[in-house]
Amino acid sequence: MRLHRNLVFATIDSLHLIFNEGKQADKVMKNTLKRDKRWGSRDRGFIAETTYDIVRWKRLYAEIAEVKEPFDRPNLFRLFAVWATLNGIKIPDWKQFEDTPTRRIKGRFDELSNIRKIKESIPDWLDELGVKELGKKWDKEIKALNQLADVVLRVNPLKATVTQVQNELSDQNIETEVLKGYPFALKLKERANVFGTEQFKNGWFEVQDASSQKVADFLNPKPGERIVDACAGAGGKSLHIASLMDNKGQVLALDIYENKLNELKRRARRNGVHNIETRVIDTTKAIKKLVEKADKVLIDAPCSGLGVLKRNPDAKWKLQPEFLESIKNTQQEILQSYSRMVKPGGELVYATCSILPSENEAQVKTFLASEEGKSFTFIKDDNIMPSSSGFDGFYMAKLQKKEKE
Repeated sequence: MRLHRNLVFATIDSLHLIFNEGKQADKVMKNTLKRDKRWGSRDRGFIAETTYDIVRWKRLYAEIAEVKEPFDRPNLFRLFAVWATLNGIKIPDWKQFEDTPTRRIKGRFDELSNIRKIKESIPDWLDELGVKELGKKWDKEIKALNQLADVVLRVNPLKATVTQVQNELSDQNIETEVLKGYPFALKLKERANVFGTEQFKNGWFEVQDASSQKVADFLNPKPGERIVDACAGAGGKSLHIASLMDNKGQVLALDIYENKLNELKRRARRNGVHNIETRVIDTTKAIKKLVEKADKVLIDAPCSGLGVLKRNPDAKWKLQPEFLESIKNTQQEILQSYSRMVKPGGELVYATCSILPSENEAQVKTFLASEEGKSFTFIKDDNIMPSSSGFDGFYMAKLQKKEKE
């Protein structure tokens, strides 16, 4: 592989924004890839994949290169040199790479690969937390979370069948495979820009990880029900729920951020979904109006996001222990408040994209032992771990509200 100067420099610029200016990797990438209209899909793919790779392995590469943050430009080139050397790519004869110690890089890699927190490139506190919460399982989970995430599509049954989407994409040289146990999922065999296809523009599919697709199935929505998606965000799960209801009944999508709900409305139009109503939670009245009005409530709670590090590797460096403690308080507050929307005999699903028991089973246990939770019965839960599923880490628990005596 021959390195091209403009692509390498674009990668270095992106890394500067992510590491030194605290910008979000996905937003940086979106802007960087618009810089040069002459770049083809292979060029854009190189910049995106290389940037994300160096973000993912930041600590390991920095230890090998013996550089510390904040990374000045020469140090960013040193990180790049480590990436290239470890991937078997010949370092070009540019002044930025003068005297790159290729043999020393490989030796340092072998030496540091015996220390998990460096080998898996995570902060000390996160490694300690993983061991505390998951014990021996932590090794395989953090290893799985450092793999590149697959691109998975969720076919919209209101518009098309899995076979139709697969055939139409194949005609455009985008090959996919069905996933056993995921009725609407198609996994891309190779990464491709599916957002430019007519099928995406016409609402035939959304991009949604396989584990995330399990949540709506777990909720088991039925046509004619009134379902509340209490932390809807931009509505990936709301859209899935609505499609499983065949557009019959009502999905109430709630969120504290109006801009996210506006995005959901736009996506719903594209998906041909017309049984979703959005409401902003701007006061406690929004919840009070819905007390005991919902057949089912989904609480896809805000969380650490540790189950989705595959697709958000920069989260490792942004996440702080204090945030984790505060988000656990938020999760319990949401459970206590939003659970009141479930009608007697109705069901509540609590879900997170975390692999930590303290955000998952422990939260459900605390809720069930509380005054509000005493009116609920535990039905079942599902822990989707990255090492066994190959996809994102997710947790979901189903509770049923007791009938009034």
